[in-house]
Amino acid sequence: MKITELTVTPVAFPDPPLRNSTGVHEPFAIRNIVQLKTDEGLEGAGETYGGQALIDEIRAAREHVVGQDPLSLEQIRSAIRNPRTFSPIEVACLDINGKAQGLSVSELLGGRLRDSIEFSAYLFYKYEDEQDDWGRVMDPEAMLGEAKRFHETWGFKCQKLKGGVLEPDLEIQTLRLMRDHFGNEHQLRIDPNAVWSVDTSILMGKAMAELEIEYLEDPCSGMAEMAKVRMEVPMPLSTNMCVVTWEHIHEAVEIGPVDVVLSDHHYWGGLVATKYLGHVCEVFGLGVGMHSNNHLGISMAAMLHGAAVTPQITYACDTHYPWIQEDVIKGEKFMFKDGCLDVPTGPGLGIEIDLDKLAKFHEDYVKASQTKREDERNIKKYEPDWITKFPRW
Repeated sequence: MKITELTVTPVAFPDPPLRNSTGVHEPFAIRNIVQLKTDEGLEGAGETYGGQALIDEIRAAREHVVGQDPLSLEQIRSAIRNPRTFSPIEVACLDINGKAQGLSVSELLGGRLRDSIEFSAYLFYKYEDEQDDWGRVMDPEAMLGEAKRFHETWGFKCQKLKGGVLEPDLEIQTLRLMRDHFGNEHQLRIDPNAVWSVDTSILMGKAMAELEIEYLEDPCSGMAEMAKVRMEVPMPLSTNMCVVTWEHIHEAVEIGPVDVVLSDHHYWGGLVATKYLGHVCEVFGLGVGMHSNNHLGISMAAMLHGAAVTPQITYACDTHYPWIQEDVIKGEKFMFKDGCLDVPTGPGLGIEIDLDKLAKFHEDYVKASQTKREDERNIKKYEPDWITKFPRW
């Protein structure tokens, strides 16, 4: 079997005005959908970050992909070299290989350790928007309401607060309201997105000690700075910002900036790389979770298979998925129950692209004229005098 065609389709889908330390999400999230076809009529799908640069890199990789057997993953990986470029191609190849053998991707990767994957609620402060019914969430009481709704609607028992938006004391007040409401049955996390200084991170970390935070994610920027914080605060530190490539592992082990590495197959180099990362972290005594950015159902399926076969992922995984209104896959969206999703059991990824939806999402991309996400630019619609500043506090 040989790969005969590689296409990459940029898509856009509605995104609420979710706040973070750099600004606010734009009206559309953008992704790139990769499709492979073979001479035996099988097709595979992958999904990755949006942006013209990545489109160009994936298209340039055609010469290393077309003509190859989709089983030849190491040969393709060695030729492409860039993990972000290789990842959606690897997922699409695994999708094809699974369909060819009548096996799910997780079975191809060694077999599922888990049939269901737990996720955390991804809670964002946000502005009001006519496209959603969440309303304005810009104070602790409103955020508690958002957390209640995530729990009541989807059953999440782990609550992750995207911080770095309000004054640090107000964000701690938000967590305190959650702890008082949910009790100790729920895990709480906060991710200030590196907008706090080292001193503020230490101060806030100590102030949160009574709240029994599961982990504090990227309170400040840089490995050396994170290591200083880790020495002083009572809870574990996690990251998806300062340990994001294989080259970072040596320094991370040497100076100890974090306790938990948040994996992401989109930039670590695919699902096989996710398994490797789990083993490496285990060797050095690091915990493993799963990071998320805006994504559709193709990535959701890949994340589920990756988490199912990586024993070291013991923390509830992150996902933006509840925030999307429609998906590019056939049938209904993935539906959370008790904060969990079942791992697909069908051949390959266990999902199929809806070509009509793909065409619509691509048309929306063209209309949006948005080639990359620019949160700093978009926040000026709401706060004209906004200036991005690191650290802000």
